[in-house]
Amino acid sequence: MAKAKLDSTKRLGELSFGYFIFYVITGLSVKFFLSQGAGRPGLNGMEYLFYSTLSSTLIVTTFVLIRRWYKINSIRRVHFGKYLVPSELKYILPSGVFTAVIIPTTTLMYSFKGISVMVAMVLMRGSVIVISRVVDEIQIRKGLLKKKVYIEENIGVVFALLAIGIKIFSGGADGKASPFASLPVMVVFSVYIVAYAFRIYIMNYYKNTRPKESKVDNNKPYFAIEQIASTLTLFLVVVVIILFAKVGGVTGDRITPFVNAIFSPVKDWWYWAMIAGSAFGIVAFFSVFLFMFKGRTATFAGLVNRLTSLIAGTTSTVIFAIAFGGKFPIIIDWISLFFIFVAVYFIAKAEKKRTIELAMEKNN
Repeated sequence: MAKAKLDSTKRLGELSFGYFIFYVITGLSVKFFLSQGAGRPGLNGMEYLFYSTLSSTLIVTTFVLIRRWYKINSIRRVHFGKYLVPSELKYILPSGVFTAVIIPTTTLMYSFKGISVMVAMVLMRGSVIVISRVVDEIQIRKGLLKKKVYIEENIGVVFALLAIGIKIFSGGADGKASPFASLPVMVVFSVYIVAYAFRIYIMNYYKNTRPKESKVDNNKPYFAIEQIASTLTLFLVVVVIILFAKVGGVTGDRITPFVNAIFSPVKDWWYWAMIAGSAFGIVAFFSVFLFMFKGRTATFAGLVNRLTSLIAGTTSTVIFAIAFGGKFPIIIDWISLFFIFVAVYFIAKAEKKRTIELAMEKNN
Protein backbone atom coordinates (compact mmCIF):
# COMPACT_ATOMS: atom_id res chain seq x y z
CA MET A 1 0.00 0.00 0.00
CA ALA A 2 2.85 2.37 0.80
CA LYS A 3 4.11 2.24 -2.81
CA ALA A 4 0.80 3.33 -4.35
CA LYS A 5 0.30 7.06 -4.91
CA LEU A 6 -1.89 8.77 -2.33
CA ASP A 7 -4.54 9.69 -4.90
CA SER A 8 -4.31 6.64 -7.19
CA THR A 9 -7.11 4.21 -8.03
CA LYS A 10 -4.76 1.41 -6.94
CA ARG A 11 -4.52 2.85 -3.44
CA LEU A 12 -8.29 3.33 -3.37
CA GLY A 13 -8.71 -0.36 -4.23
CA GLU A 14 -6.24 -1.42 -1.54
CA LEU A 15 -8.03 0.58 1.13
CA SER A 16 -11.43 -0.73 0.02
CA PHE A 17 -10.19 -4.34 0.04
CA GLY A 18 -8.65 -3.99 3.51
CA TYR A 19 -11.82 -2.33 4.80
CA PHE A 20 -13.95 -5.11 3.34
CA ILE A 21 -11.87 -7.95 4.84
CA PHE A 22 -11.71 -6.55 8.36
CA TYR A 23 -15.34 -5.43 8.29
CA VAL A 24 -16.36 -8.99 7.43
CA ILE A 25 -14.32 -10.20 10.43
CA THR A 26 -15.94 -7.52 12.60
CA GLY A 27 -19.43 -8.52 11.45
CA LEU A 28 -18.74 -12.21 12.10
CA SER A 29 -17.37 -11.41 15.55
CA VAL A 30 -20.47 -9.47 16.55
CA LYS A 31 -22.78 -12.21 15.31
CA PHE A 32 -20.76 -14.96 17.01
CA PHE A 33 -20.40 -13.36 20.44
CA LEU A 34 -23.95 -12.03 20.68
CA SER A 35 -25.62 -15.30 19.70
CA GLN A 36 -26.16 -18.46 21.75
CA GLY A 37 -25.87 -22.13 20.92
CA ALA A 38 -23.23 -24.47 19.50
CA GLY A 39 -20.58 -23.23 21.90
CA ARG A 40 -21.30 -19.55 21.35
CA PRO A 41 -21.24 -17.34 24.48
CA GLY A 42 -24.35 -15.20 23.98
CA LEU A 43 -22.77 -12.09 25.47
CA ASN A 44 -24.88 -9.07 26.29
CA GLY A 45 -24.42 -6.34 23.68
CA MET A 46 -22.98 -3.95 26.28
CA GLU A 47 -20.48 -6.56 27.44
CA TYR A 48 -19.22 -7.04 23.92
CA LEU A 49 -19.20 -3.25 23.43
CA PHE A 50 -16.76 -2.89 26.33
CA TYR A 51 -14.42 -5.72 25.29
CA SER A 52 -14.28 -4.82 21.59
CA THR A 53 -13.97 -1.08 22.19
CA LEU A 54 -11.20 -1.59 24.74
CA SER A 55 -9.09 -3.77 22.45
CA SER A 56 -9.70 -1.74 19.30
CA THR A 57 -8.88 1.61 20.91
CA LEU A 58 -5.76 0.19 22.58
CA ILE A 59 -4.49 -1.19 19.26
CA VAL A 60 -5.11 2.00 17.31
CA THR A 61 -3.81 4.40 19.95
CA THR A 62 -0.72 2.32 20.70
CA PHE A 63 0.12 2.05 17.00
CA VAL A 64 -0.17 5.77 16.22
CA LEU A 65 1.85 6.67 19.32
CA ILE A 66 4.65 4.22 18.47
CA ARG A 67 4.76 5.37 14.85
CA ARG A 68 4.46 9.04 15.89
CA TRP A 69 1.76 9.73 13.37
CA TYR A 70 0.58 12.63 15.53
CA LYS A 71 3.33 14.88 14.11
CA ILE A 72 1.42 17.23 11.85
CA ASN A 73 2.64 19.55 9.09
CA SER A 74 0.57 22.50 10.20
CA ILE A 75 -0.30 25.29 7.78
CA ARG A 76 -0.33 27.70 10.73
CA ARG A 77 0.68 27.59 14.38
CA VAL A 78 -1.07 29.55 17.09
CA HIS A 79 -0.27 30.43 20.69
CA PHE A 80 -1.77 28.30 23.43
CA GLY A 81 -0.43 29.89 26.58
CA LYS A 82 3.34 29.97 26.13
CA TYR A 83 3.28 27.18 23.52
CA LEU A 84 2.93 27.26 19.75
CA VAL A 85 0.52 24.53 18.65
CA PRO A 86 -0.94 23.50 15.27
CA SER A 87 -4.08 25.50 14.48
CA GLU A 88 -5.68 22.27 13.20
CA LEU A 89 -6.02 20.99 16.77
CA LYS A 90 -8.98 23.29 17.37
CA TYR A 91 -11.14 21.12 15.09
CA ILE A 92 -9.34 17.74 15.03
CA LEU A 93 -9.72 17.32 18.80
CA PRO A 94 -13.52 17.90 18.65
CA SER A 95 -13.61 15.38 15.77
CA GLY A 96 -12.11 12.87 18.20
CA VAL A 97 -14.87 13.61 20.68
CA PHE A 98 -17.49 13.05 17.97
CA THR A 99 -15.76 9.76 17.11
CA ALA A 100 -16.08 8.74 20.76
CA VAL A 101 -19.83 9.38 20.47
CA ILE A 102 -20.16 7.41 17.23
CA ILE A 103 -18.47 4.24 18.54
CA PRO A 104 -20.95 3.41 21.37
CA THR A 105 -24.06 4.73 19.59
CA THR A 106 -23.32 2.35 16.71
CA THR A 107 -23.40 -0.64 19.05
CA LEU A 108 -26.43 0.75 20.90
CA MET A 109 -28.35 0.87 17.62
CA TYR A 110 -27.78 -2.88 17.31
CA SER A 111 -28.82 -3.60 20.90
CA PHE A 112 -32.50 -2.57 20.81
CA LYS A 113 -34.87 -5.51 21.02
CA GLY A 114 -37.48 -5.77 18.28
CA ILE A 115 -35.41 -3.78 15.77
CA SER A 116 -33.67 -5.68 12.99
CA VAL A 117 -29.86 -5.42 13.14
CA MET A 118 -29.78 -5.22 9.33
CA VAL A 119 -32.28 -2.36 9.31
CA ALA A 120 -30.31 -0.49 11.97
CA MET A 121 -27.15 -0.97 9.93
CA VAL A 122 -28.55 0.30 6.63
CA LEU A 123 -30.25 3.23 8.38
CA MET A 124 -26.89 4.36 9.75
CA ARG A 125 -25.09 3.74 6.46
CA GLY A 126 -27.71 5.66 4.50
CA SER A 127 -27.50 8.65 6.81
CA VAL A 128 -23.74 8.91 6.24
CA ILE A 129 -24.20 8.83 2.45
CA VAL A 130 -26.69 11.71 2.68
CA ILE A 131 -24.42 13.62 5.07
CA SER A 132 -21.47 13.27 2.70
CA ARG A 133 -23.48 14.75 -0.19
CA VAL A 134 -24.68 17.65 1.98
CA VAL A 135 -21.13 18.35 3.18
CA ASP A 136 -19.95 18.60 -0.43
CA GLU A 137 -22.70 21.06 -1.24
CA ILE A 138 -21.88 23.25 1.76
CA GLN A 139 -18.13 23.25 1.11
CA ILE A 140 -18.59 23.94 -2.62
CA ARG A 141 -20.74 26.98 -1.75
CA LYS A 142 -18.11 28.14 0.77
CA GLY A 143 -15.35 27.78 -1.80
CA LEU A 144 -13.52 25.11 0.19
CA LEU A 145 -14.12 22.35 -2.37
CA LYS A 146 -13.01 23.31 -5.86
CA LYS A 147 -14.25 20.12 -7.50
CA LYS A 148 -17.73 19.41 -8.79
CA VAL A 149 -19.77 16.36 -7.88
CA TYR A 150 -20.12 14.25 -11.02
CA ILE A 151 -23.55 13.14 -12.22
CA GLU A 152 -22.38 9.53 -11.77
CA GLU A 153 -21.76 10.22 -8.08
CA ASN A 154 -25.27 11.64 -7.68
CA ILE A 155 -26.75 8.61 -9.47
CA GLY A 156 -24.71 6.38 -7.15
CA VAL A 157 -26.28 8.17 -4.17
CA VAL A 158 -29.76 7.57 -5.59
CA PHE A 159 -29.22 3.83 -6.06
CA ALA A 160 -27.54 3.51 -2.68
CA LEU A 161 -30.55 5.16 -1.03
CA LEU A 162 -32.90 2.89 -3.00
CA ALA A 163 -31.02 -0.12 -1.64
CA ILE A 164 -31.22 1.26 1.87
CA GLY A 165 -34.85 2.39 1.60
CA ILE A 166 -35.97 -1.10 0.59
CA LYS A 167 -34.49 -2.48 3.79
CA ILE A 168 -35.70 0.25 6.14
CA PHE A 169 -39.30 0.45 5.01
CA SER A 170 -39.69 -3.31 4.69
CA GLY A 171 -38.45 -3.70 8.26
CA GLY A 172 -36.20 -6.37 6.80
CA ALA A 173 -39.37 -8.35 6.07
CA ASP A 174 -38.69 -10.26 9.29
CA GLY A 175 -41.67 -9.10 11.29
CA LYS A 176 -39.67 -6.69 13.44
CA ALA A 177 -40.72 -3.14 14.15
CA SER A 178 -39.72 -0.08 12.18
CA PRO A 179 -36.96 1.93 13.90
CA PHE A 180 -39.06 5.06 13.38
CA ALA A 181 -41.66 3.70 15.81
CA SER A 182 -39.25 3.68 18.77
CA LEU A 183 -38.39 6.92 20.59
CA PRO A 184 -35.22 5.51 22.26
CA VAL A 185 -33.95 4.27 18.87
CA MET A 186 -34.58 7.65 17.28
CA VAL A 187 -32.82 9.47 20.14
CA VAL A 188 -29.71 7.31 19.80
CA PHE A 189 -29.84 7.57 16.01
CA SER A 190 -30.14 11.37 16.21
CA VAL A 191 -27.06 11.58 18.42
CA TYR A 192 -25.22 9.27 16.00
CA ILE A 193 -26.13 11.24 12.89
CA VAL A 194 -25.32 14.65 14.42
CA ALA A 195 -21.91 13.41 15.59
CA TYR A 196 -21.18 11.90 12.17
CA ALA A 197 -22.28 15.08 10.38
CA PHE A 198 -19.80 17.21 12.31
CA ARG A 199 -17.06 14.61 11.92
CA ILE A 200 -17.42 14.28 8.14
CA TYR A 201 -17.55 18.06 7.75
CA ILE A 202 -14.35 18.44 9.80
CA MET A 203 -12.60 15.65 7.88
CA ASN A 204 -13.33 17.32 4.56
CA TYR A 205 -12.54 20.80 5.84
CA TYR A 206 -9.10 19.51 6.83
CA LYS A 207 -8.62 17.65 3.53
CA ASN A 208 -9.75 20.58 1.39
CA THR A 209 -7.50 23.09 3.17
CA ARG A 210 -4.24 21.14 2.74
CA PRO A 211 -1.69 22.64 0.34
CA LYS A 212 -2.14 21.13 -3.15
CA GLU A 213 1.60 20.68 -3.58
CA SER A 214 1.92 18.59 -0.41
CA LYS A 215 3.59 15.22 -1.07
CA VAL A 216 3.19 13.79 2.44
CA ASP A 217 0.25 11.78 3.74
CA ASN A 218 -1.64 14.44 5.68
CA ASN A 219 -4.29 11.92 6.73
CA LYS A 220 -2.03 10.06 9.16
CA PRO A 221 -1.62 12.92 11.68
CA TYR A 222 -5.32 13.69 11.45
CA PHE A 223 -6.17 10.07 12.17
CA ALA A 224 -3.66 9.84 15.02
CA ILE A 225 -4.80 12.99 16.82
CA GLU A 226 -8.46 12.16 16.32
CA GLN A 227 -8.03 8.64 17.71
CA ILE A 228 -6.01 9.82 20.73
CA ALA A 229 -8.74 12.36 21.54
CA SER A 230 -11.41 9.67 21.05
CA THR A 231 -9.63 7.23 23.37
CA LEU A 232 -9.25 9.84 26.13
CA THR A 233 -12.92 10.80 25.79
CA LEU A 234 -14.07 7.17 25.99
CA PHE A 235 -11.87 6.62 29.05
CA LEU A 236 -13.48 9.58 30.84
CA VAL A 237 -16.97 8.36 29.90
CA VAL A 238 -16.23 4.88 31.31
CA VAL A 239 -15.00 6.46 34.55
CA VAL A 240 -18.21 8.48 34.82
CA ILE A 241 -20.35 5.36 34.19
CA ILE A 242 -18.46 3.44 36.87
CA LEU A 243 -18.95 6.28 39.37
CA PHE A 244 -22.67 6.44 38.60
CA ALA A 245 -23.00 2.66 39.03
CA LYS A 246 -20.69 2.02 42.00
CA VAL A 247 -21.10 5.27 43.94
CA GLY A 248 -24.48 6.47 42.81
CA GLY A 249 -26.09 3.02 42.65
CA VAL A 250 -27.45 3.64 39.16
CA THR A 251 -28.57 0.50 37.34
CA GLY A 252 -30.18 -0.28 34.01
CA ASP A 253 -30.45 -2.72 31.13
CA ARG A 254 -27.33 -1.24 29.58
CA ILE A 255 -25.37 0.23 32.49
CA THR A 256 -25.40 -2.94 34.63
CA PRO A 257 -24.02 -5.39 32.01
CA PHE A 258 -21.48 -2.78 30.92
CA VAL A 259 -20.14 -2.39 34.47
CA ASN A 260 -20.27 -6.17 35.00
CA ALA A 261 -18.05 -6.60 31.96
CA ILE A 262 -15.41 -4.56 33.80
CA PHE A 263 -15.65 -5.99 37.31
CA SER A 264 -17.03 -9.46 36.57
CA PRO A 265 -15.58 -10.47 33.17
CA VAL A 266 -17.34 -13.30 31.38
CA LYS A 267 -15.25 -16.38 32.21
CA ASP A 268 -13.24 -17.84 29.34
CA TRP A 269 -14.77 -15.45 26.82
CA TRP A 270 -13.74 -11.88 27.65
CA TYR A 271 -10.23 -12.20 26.22
CA TRP A 272 -11.52 -13.91 23.07
CA ALA A 273 -14.01 -11.07 22.66
CA MET A 274 -11.13 -8.60 22.96
CA ILE A 275 -9.07 -10.46 20.36
CA ALA A 276 -12.00 -10.64 17.94
CA GLY A 277 -13.00 -7.05 18.65
CA SER A 278 -9.54 -5.81 17.72
CA ALA A 279 -10.57 -6.16 14.06
CA PHE A 280 -12.81 -3.13 14.61
CA GLY A 281 -9.71 -1.12 15.47
CA ILE A 282 -8.02 -2.17 12.23
CA VAL A 283 -11.20 -1.24 10.34
CA ALA A 284 -10.80 2.31 11.67
CA PHE A 285 -7.58 2.81 9.70
CA PHE A 286 -9.17 1.89 6.38
CA SER A 287 -12.44 3.68 7.15
CA VAL A 288 -10.88 7.06 7.94
CA PHE A 289 -8.43 6.92 5.04
CA LEU A 290 -11.33 6.14 2.67
CA PHE A 291 -13.41 9.02 4.04
CA MET A 292 -10.46 11.38 3.53
CA PHE A 293 -9.19 9.94 0.25
CA LYS A 294 -7.12 12.52 -1.59
CA GLY A 295 -8.57 14.22 -4.65
CA ARG A 296 -12.12 12.88 -4.20
CA THR A 297 -15.36 14.47 -3.08
CA ALA A 298 -17.03 13.60 0.21
CA THR A 299 -19.91 12.15 -1.83
CA PHE A 300 -17.61 9.72 -3.62
CA ALA A 301 -15.61 8.78 -0.52
CA GLY A 302 -18.75 8.34 1.57
CA LEU A 303 -20.27 6.07 -1.06
CA VAL A 304 -17.14 3.91 -1.34
CA ASN A 305 -16.90 3.62 2.43
CA ARG A 306 -20.54 2.84 3.15
CA LEU A 307 -21.18 0.59 0.14
CA THR A 308 -18.11 -1.46 1.02
CA SER A 309 -19.41 -1.92 4.56
CA LEU A 310 -22.87 -2.90 3.29
CA ILE A 311 -21.40 -5.54 0.98
CA ALA A 312 -19.19 -6.76 3.83
CA GLY A 313 -22.23 -6.95 6.11
CA THR A 314 -24.09 -9.20 3.66
CA THR A 315 -20.96 -11.30 3.20
CA SER A 316 -20.56 -11.83 6.96
CA THR A 317 -24.24 -12.83 7.18
CA VAL A 318 -23.75 -15.49 4.49
CA ILE A 319 -20.54 -16.83 6.08
CA PHE A 320 -22.15 -16.95 9.52
CA ALA A 321 -25.15 -18.82 8.09
CA ILE A 322 -22.89 -21.42 6.47
CA ALA A 323 -20.45 -21.80 9.36
CA PHE A 324 -22.70 -21.42 12.41
CA GLY A 325 -26.23 -22.11 11.22
CA GLY A 326 -27.40 -18.50 11.20
CA LYS A 327 -30.09 -17.08 8.96
CA PHE A 328 -29.29 -16.51 5.30
CA PRO A 329 -30.14 -13.14 3.71
CA ILE A 330 -33.74 -12.98 2.56
CA ILE A 331 -35.01 -11.85 -0.85
CA ILE A 332 -35.17 -8.20 0.24
CA ASP A 333 -31.48 -8.37 1.15
CA TRP A 334 -30.55 -9.65 -2.30
CA ILE A 335 -32.64 -6.99 -4.05
CA SER A 336 -30.94 -4.37 -1.88
CA LEU A 337 -27.54 -5.84 -2.74
CA PHE A 338 -28.36 -5.59 -6.46
CA PHE A 339 -28.99 -1.84 -6.12
CA ILE A 340 -25.75 -1.54 -4.14
CA PHE A 341 -23.80 -3.06 -7.04
CA VAL A 342 -25.55 -0.69 -9.46
CA ALA A 343 -24.34 2.17 -7.24
CA VAL A 344 -20.84 0.67 -7.32
CA TYR A 345 -20.98 0.65 -11.13
CA PHE A 346 -21.69 4.38 -11.23
CA ILE A 347 -19.01 5.33 -8.71
CA ALA A 348 -16.54 3.26 -10.75
CA LYS A 349 -17.45 5.41 -13.76
CA ALA A 350 -16.98 8.52 -11.62
CA GLU A 351 -13.55 7.27 -10.54
CA LYS A 352 -12.45 6.93 -14.17
CA LYS A 353 -13.49 10.51 -14.86
CA ARG A 354 -11.77 11.76 -11.69
CA THR A 355 -8.46 10.08 -12.51
CA ILE A 356 -8.46 11.79 -15.93
CA GLU A 357 -9.21 15.11 -14.25
CA LEU A 358 -6.38 14.65 -11.71
CA ALA A 359 -3.94 13.71 -14.45
CA MET A 360 -4.82 16.87 -16.38
CA GLU A 361 -4.34 19.00 -13.26
CA LYS A 362 -0.87 17.56 -12.70
CA ASN A 363 0.16 18.21 -16.30
CA ASN A 364 -0.91 21.87 -16.16
